[in-house]
Amino acid sequence: MRQAAIYYKDLLTGTLTETDEGEYTFQYTNEYAEAHPNEFLTFAMPVSTKPYTDKRLFPFLKD
Repeated sequence: MRQAAIYYKDLLTGTLTETDEGEYTFQYTNEYAEAHPNEFLTFAMPVSTKPYTDKRLFPFLKD
């Protein structure tokens, strides 16, 4: 398992996790969700306290 802290405008936004099974999970921090409910990273992933999971890396995180 690997994890990365994700920042937006110098604010810790959430955590990206790659599981040993190859799935990706992104979860906004509770603090970010409460303070910035309308400042999402992408339209497909509005700010939420529930995790987003996919078998591929989320497109907005690719270089």
